[in-house]
Amino acid sequence: MSEQLPTSKTPGQDHDGLASTSHRRLNQLTGEWVLVSAHRSKRPWQGQQEHIDQELKPHYDESCYLCPGNTRVSGLANPDYQDVYVFKNDHSALLPSEHAFDSVTDGETSLLVAKPEAGECRVVCFSPRHDLTLAHMAASDIKQVVDRWAVEYEDLGKRDDINYVQIFENKGAAMGCSNPHPHGQIWAQESIPNEPTKELERMRAHYESNNHSPLLMDYLAIELEQKERIVCQNQHFVALVPYWATWPFEILILPTKPISSLTQMNDDVRLGFAQIISEMTIRYDNLFSTSFPYSAGIHQAPTDGKDYPECTLHMHFYPPLLRSATVKKFMVGYEMLGGPQRDITAEKSAEMLRECSVQHYLVTG
Repeated sequence: MSEQLPTSKTPGQDHDGLASTSHRRLNQLTGEWVLVSAHRSKRPWQGQQEHIDQELKPHYDESCYLCPGNTRVSGLANPDYQDVYVFKNDHSALLPSEHAFDSVTDGETSLLVAKPEAGECRVVCFSPRHDLTLAHMAASDIKQVVDRWAVEYEDLGKRDDINYVQIFENKGAAMGCSNPHPHGQIWAQESIPNEPTKELERMRAHYESNNHSPLLMDYLAIELEQKERIVCQNQHFVALVPYWATWPFEILILPTKPISSLTQMNDDVRLGFAQIISEMTIRYDNLFSTSFPYSAGIHQAPTDGKDYPECTLHMHFYPPLLRSATVKKFMVGYEMLGGPQRDITAEKSAEMLRECSVQHYLVTG
């Protein structure tokens, strides 16, 4: 028996009680469950607290290997770029196909298996300014980033050895980012990675059993009716805390009309995407008056030459902060051994983010 999306009722009717009791919610994109324990958010915290870096960064840092004109570890020098700059990662996690080896197994049992995986990794510098983040960039400048994402997705996707293009950003030391210069990455590879594979399987099953209606479009219709978890929206996109969110202030950005990849966006839609990213990252910073760390990325159609009418492009934001700028959520213990768990309901997270100003807290006047 297949799982169904939550039945739409009067907004708030079902969720008031959920805020005070432990329960599970089904992630429709992965088929996995998340344990929600909202009552735990009141427990005292005596664990690790993150260091807040309030140091003002210069517009240009001569020691930064991503700033214009500087020489990287590879010995190559960056050009004096003025907007978005992309280069092949000097420490790529994926190597070209000429480095491939034959598949390896342990014989009859095939319990030890290794297969070659070729690809290419690129770095995307969002701006020449060392001191910026997406939250400090104008929407028109973020649109240049979106435009370049689309170019890279199309360029890499044309290659025979590339079947998936993963665009993402790690922001902040709490997410393992080693350089504060505003940048993201693109990993393009032969195989479709685990997370997109799970999502595509769920999208395909829903599409085939629901008169060719995309899963995320049906889900968005429920969210637009209930309005409990929506944080902000414009003509082309909606930013919301998904019903099944794992991270405390997780965000899912969805298009208002079916789009399977960046290449299907015209200029107006790309600007709308840039505007929703701008507004959402500003709200993040304003939530705890800090430069909000996160990992974010776009899931879209594979580039293997097949049609994916069931696939809806969407962007995930996974931030680790839990209750302040210094206290973060740790995925340990039960999360590693049992399954994901969160300490605040999606509805409460959305409410807190909605209440944040769309003017950055560091902007005066």
